[in-house]
Parts: sequence; structure tokens; C-alpha cells
Amino acid sequence: MAQSSSSSPRPAALARWLWAVAVLVIIVVAVGGITRLTESGLSITEWKPVSGVLPPTSEAEWIAEFEKYKQIPEYQEINRGMSLAAFKAIFFWEWIHRILGRLVGMAMVVPLLYYAWRRAIPASFGWRLFALTALVGVQGAIGWWMVVSGLEYRTDVSHFRLAAHLLTALLLLAGLVWTARDLSALVHDPAARPARLTRGGAMVALVLTVQLLLGAWVAGLNAGYVANTWPMMNDHFVPEGIDWSRGAWMAITNDPFLIHFLHRWWAWVAALALLLLARSLAARGARREALWLVAAVAAQMMLGIVTVVSNMQMWIAVAHQFVGALLVAATAAALNRQGRIKS
Repeated sequence: MAQSSSSSPRPAALARWLWAVAVLVIIVVAVGGITRLTESGLSITEWKPVSGVLPPTSEAEWIAEFEKYKQIPEYQEINRGMSLAAFKAIFFWEWIHRILGRLVGMAMVVPLLYYAWRRAIPASFGWRLFALTALVGVQGAIGWWMVVSGLEYRTDVSHFRLAAHLLTALLLLAGLVWTARDLSALVHDPAARPARLTRGGAMVALVLTVQLLLGAWVAGLNAGYVANTWPMMNDHFVPEGIDWSRGAWMAITNDPFLIHFLHRWWAWVAALALLLLARSLAARGARREALWLVAAVAAQMMLGIVTVVSNMQMWIAVAHQFVGALLVAATAAALNRQGRIKS
């Protein structure tokens, strides 16, 4: 996708395109949260990229889909006796989630082909845009790999695969924001170079990634339900009920009590790292990025606590996941600005 000397790069248009796709990804992440909280993710037991675009349109088709669902452990062990109407409700959220995923793919592929054909992509950005587009496809494949884990032997999906699915989506979001910011810099200065991720910025990103991973495990293990008090967990700082019998590593990666505890308190480490980043940016004149980052951190911390004390009330928990995606976007923008200041 290298451009010839006769090309006419359009960095402003490309940046707007990527910001629009980033908004779509944030919406998909929020709908994914609804899908998880309503236990809808296993309602569609097949992956049909083309024919699966349309939902069942007749009673016979709905019954056929319901019969497929009845063959998996989730129905047999948890939802036996579910009505067709109840099945339609959970089917709806999984179908919407998959449709939005396809929409993100189309929103990347079609404009990329158009801008490549018009030779509107600045030199050195073609490979990055292609990689982001490919990542959408990888994300879809991981999503189906996640669903498969709950179709034969389990009553839900693997929390490890769910974490891979969510973190890949957030990596895509960060990449879209970062690249949009680099393209916007070209609008103001055609000689601008891409921002570099600093060593300190990489540490902040790592700290935040650990928190996001723990959050995904909390969701996958339904660990949010093990305690609905804060700051104590069922009258204890370190909760009772942690199973250490299989070793520390198994407890850290599989025990819902311990993972909930770690997610609660690693949040403060992540918040401190992000607020120090915001302080550094503000001191160097990047007040807008600092403000957005502080606002996102504050909102996310508040929503996390309210989610716990509300006993995982669905719309509060969805808001927590939605703002988590916004926090990732704000962090990517802040780190990009930091890398530009340092360069």
C-alpha cells in the first residue's frame, strides 16, 4: 500500500474514519457486556458469517434454533424448561453483538479499499491500517473460539478465552485512537512523525492491561457476585472462601473470590499510574488529554464501586464496561501525546 509521488494523502479524512470506527468498537464492547450479563452468548450455536446476518424469520426457524440451543450444557443444566420467548430475548443480544462485529469489519474493509484505490493513504500508514483491519478479523475468530468453549462440556465460556476476546477488542480500540492521532498530527504538520510509546508509557499500559485482564476474568467467572459490600468483602478485607488447595497460581487465575479482590485493589494501582501520567501531561501543556484521562479514571472508579454495592445491577455494570472502553481510548490518546512531546 505504499503511495506513489502522485498520490494525494488525506490524513484528515482518514482520521475521521478511524474515530468513527473507534466509536463503533466502544458500542460493541458495551453490547458485549450486556450479552455476558444476560447470559446470551451461547444462544447462537453456529457461526455463519453470511447467512447468519438475518435472524430467524418464521416460527419454524425459531424452533429450529431453539432445538440447537437445547443440545448444549447451558440449557440442559441451567435453563431447562426455558420458554421460546425467553430464548428469543437472549438470542437478540448475541445476534446484535455479532451484527455489530460484522459492521466494524465492513467499516474497516470498505473505506480501506476506497482510500487505497484513491491513493489517499500517507506513506508508512498503509501497513498499519491493514494490520488494524486484519485485527478485526482476528477478533471475530477469537469470538467464535470463545463461544465454542461453552458448547460441549461447560455451561459457560472459558474466562481465559473471554479475556482474549475483550482484550483484543480493546487493543483494536487503542490502535484506532493512536493511528487517528498520528494522522491528525499530519494535518497540522506534513512532516510530523508517528508518536513513540515511551518506556514510562509502556509501564502505564502494562498496569492498565493487568486491570483489564482481571476485569475480564471477573466477568467470565461471575466473580462480581461473590461480594456486594465495599471496601470490605463480606466483612473481611481479604475475603474468606479463597481456594488455595491447588496452589497460588490456580487461585490467582481461577478463584472468583481472589480475582474479585485483586480487581478491586489493583484498580488503585492503575488509577495512580494513570493520574501520574495525567499530571505529567498537564505539566507539559497537554491539559486536554490530562483532563479527559482524569475524568475517565474518576468515572470508572466510581462505577466500579457502585457496580459492587448494587450487586451487579445490569445497566450499572454495562456502564462500567462502557467507561472502561472510554478509559482505554483516553489512555491511548494520552500516551500518544506523551510520545509526541518526548520526540
